[in-house]
Amino acid sequence: MASVELQNIIKDFGSTRIIQGVDLKIEEGEFIVFVGPSGCGKSTLLRLVAGLEDISGGDLLIDEEVVNKMSPKQRQIAMVFQSYALYPHMSVFENMAFGLELAGGSKEDIRRKVMDAAQILELEELLERKPKQLSGGQRQRVAIGRAIVRNPKVFLFDEPLSNLDAALRVQMRIEIAKLHRDMQATMIYVTHDQTEAMTLADRIVVINKGRIEQVGSPLELYHRPANKFVAGFIGSPKMNFLPAEVVELLADGVRVKALDSGSVVVPVEGSQLSVGDRVSLGIRPEHLAVSATGPLSGTVEVIEELGESHFLYVRMGDGELITVQGKGDAKARRSEKCNLQPVDAHLHLFDAGGVALPLLQQHEDKAKALA
Repeated sequence: MASVELQNIIKDFGSTRIIQGVDLKIEEGEFIVFVGPSGCGKSTLLRLVAGLEDISGGDLLIDEEVVNKMSPKQRQIAMVFQSYALYPHMSVFENMAFGLELAGGSKEDIRRKVMDAAQILELEELLERKPKQLSGGQRQRVAIGRAIVRNPKVFLFDEPLSNLDAALRVQMRIEIAKLHRDMQATMIYVTHDQTEAMTLADRIVVINKGRIEQVGSPLELYHRPANKFVAGFIGSPKMNFLPAEVVELLADGVRVKALDSGSVVVPVEGSQLSVGDRVSLGIRPEHLAVSATGPLSGTVEVIEELGESHFLYVRMGDGELITVQGKGDAKARRSEKCNLQPVDAHLHLFDAGGVALPLLQQHEDKAKALA
């Protein structure tokens, strides 16, 4: 395993700059996940690490060595793609061994490495089968096994679970997490699925338009997003945003009034705000509850019953549609008016530029206790 460091990495395609100067240090043995919307540059960044694209500016270091001019083979990385890319005429064993054979390894060494990888991935009974005889999840495990046998310094995964159905994705997430735990390898994983990011990553790197918006642990990004983009991208369902106005600056926070609704006190540092400023109030669906005396009000438009939980989609007076997540069966009814009570310790406030205002320390501690 190895550390990976990106120092002001830039990538241009013609006159278009795709990667805007990225700085990131990945420690040995870390599991890092790149997330972001389609076209944000996350796969391009992974390909730059792999050596599949030329770097336009900056330096890429693997094991503290600049590798900008090195080929993918020289970088000692292994990549697992969305497509399995298995040879249909070869058995599982032959697919996993093929790269080692090209490198001129001995038959004994190749067999040992393939068998070791097959044991890790529970493929021993499938070694004689052809790819067409395997399920999607089994094929992806073979593709991962082909990477393992190379004993790379860094594993790169480019949306490896996108072709699998929902049940198989859950199974493969567990297997990849177990693989990382057992191998303690450095892994960089690209996905647009924030559930994969939250469940797999040591740290998540949120990318938008070729720039890093925030880097942190999954729960750090979930509970303390740096801006509206991160807050809206991390979490499913996504965070609700209500346009609001500052009505009072207090010692224990900022009182804001959501347009066409009541006011709430958000426990943030508001010294840079003034009364009358327009802001955005952020509330996650699970931090809202129907309450007769709640300060927010709207009309229930849609109810989704999931058994163990439910979602209410509530149209607010200003036209915003927000999501409320509750446990068990919904008590509310479609088209009826309802009041909503937020959990104060989990409220977020964003200034006019979309930057999150920091929590006051005493509420930071309270929020951590409630998390």
